[in-house]
Amino acid sequence: MLDSAPDCMQSERFINGEVSMEVLAIIPARGGSKGIPHKNIRLVAGKPLLAHSIEHARHARSVTRVVVSTDDSQIAQVAQAYGAEVVDRPAELSGDTASSESALIHVLETLHANEGYTPDLVVFLQATSPVRKPTDIDHALELMLQQEADSLLSVIAHHRFVWRKDAHEAGLPMNYDPRHRPRRQDLIPEYAESGSIYILKPSVLAQYQSRLGGKIALYEMGYWAGFDIDTEDDLALCDWIIRQQLG
Repeated sequence: MLDSAPDCMQSERFINGEVSMEVLAIIPARGGSKGIPHKNIRLVAGKPLLAHSIEHARHARSVTRVVVSTDDSQIAQVAQAYGAEVVDRPAELSGDTASSESALIHVLETLHANEGYTPDLVVFLQATSPVRKPTDIDHALELMLQQEADSLLSVIAHHRFVWRKDAHEAGLPMNYDPRHRPRRQDLIPEYAESGSIYILKPSVLAQYQSRLGGKIALYEMGYWAGFDIDTEDDLALCDWIIRQQLG
């Protein structure tokens, strides 16, 4: 069982721009990928996709340790080459139906069993969401501490007219009345999960078996951060976005 760390986190622990706590970044990166073979080590803006998330974590001043969870030897070599530790993921946690949460729990249990190590916070980064900056991680963590939240997710705000289909395929407005159409800027903003950054107390995983639980904070990111990589087109787009950001 995953042990719960004491909930001793307070906003005062973010002092003079530095975090006085153990913050473990975990990047799950399994080898199997049906849509894009070897996706996690494909080149994006000149380096393996996985390397972007490793570098973001290593350059974030709040992160104290970076671990990649993988079942693949090539991914492990890339992870180590870019300065991350590697925890070997067992086969039963590496299939298409295995959850990211199972990988997070496995890393925490492995580090606790081998070293007696339990972090104060876990930063969960998805390698397939490479459009972020190290400062995003720091700002997200600072926001979480300020709000005294138990977990956090990164989001993209939008002001769009949202519809769904009912059981008969008829359109249903979800966030406005078409008879009284508001200006877009007057809509209450809604937030889409970007998938880029999650931060959580280990106790959230222990209690909920989920990356999110308790009081949940929202860290808003820019429009481009909402793109991730599932197809070749996504890979090309994220390559372009990152190159544009690098100037």
